[in-house]
Amino acid sequence: MTDLADEFSFLPAQAADAGIDGPLPRGERLSLVLPDGRTLSALRYLPLDEHTDPSTGSGSGNPSPPVGVTFLHGAGLNAHTWDTTILALGLPALAIDLPGHGDSSWRDDAAYVARVLAPDVIAGIEAWADGPQLLVGQSLGGLTAAAVAATAPELVRELVVIDITPGIDQNGGAAQLREFFAGPTDWASRDELVDRALAFGLGGQRAAAERGVFHNSRVRDDGRVEWKHHFARLANAAAASSPTAAAAAGAQQDALAAVLGQAGWDDLAAVTAPLTLIRGERGYVTTADADAYRERVPAASVVDVPSGHNVQEEIPVELGARLRQLAGKG
Repeated sequence: MTDLADEFSFLPAQAADAGIDGPLPRGERLSLVLPDGRTLSALRYLPLDEHTDPSTGSGSGNPSPPVGVTFLHGAGLNAHTWDTTILALGLPALAIDLPGHGDSSWRDDAAYVARVLAPDVIAGIEAWADGPQLLVGQSLGGLTAAAVAATAPELVRELVVIDITPGIDQNGGAAQLREFFAGPTDWASRDELVDRALAFGLGGQRAAAERGVFHNSRVRDDGRVEWKHHFARLANAAAASSPTAAAAAGAQQDALAAVLGQAGWDDLAAVTAPLTLIRGERGYVTTADADAYRERVPAASVVDVPSGHNVQEEIPVELGARLRQLAGKG
């Protein structure tokens, strides 16, 4: 596959594949230095109108429209997973690379859990968005979004959580992703990563897999290719450990999952904004998980959609239209 200089160069093909007409938004990469020196990165999309020069993003001289929808991706993904959904949404949007993912810095402590990630997300929303957000999070991003809404309610006017509940069974579909990422830490080319993704049944058609690999990998100075997200390095280290060390790590993970599960429920209970759970019928949230969710969060709406775990990639147009309605623009 050929490297492209512009990370937004895929948008025309994505729009065409999804049957989305009209001018494409102007995308820009944002960067924020956090107090501890780490960097938080994000993408901001501003729709163009008939008075805007698409090559420069300038036109009528009016100020940029305020961003009212913010997206948080799942583990092992990055902000570009929302591209087609944002095209279908047709509204100003912000998509944040969670710490340890995309162009955001890795954490030295590898603490990629919702309550640890939430303060960075809050800093990003305060820096880049305007007013309370329709906050949308998928998988790890969904748990993080709940933590944001619980601790900074003034920033969230409505919360949408996609295919995740606290305490979800980590031995379900997520186990396949751990195995996928537990390969070598670097590769000779992006084509090798594409082949691996397709062999695991990930990425859809080859063109989509190539796009996903491009956004989720980087070429090092030595010419080798590595995943951008920290999880691949962590999964590789766990897979290479001794059976005794792996068993100890597994026991520690089970204990951590129990603690984090309760923390997630506490966050959801503290959310005051309207809350919707979107569950993929073939995703990670089982019927039993959804029933427990309804019991523990009775004020929330639960919507089932014909999708797997990555709803934003499987049915992005339907998801974009649903979010546009929640944003009051449908």
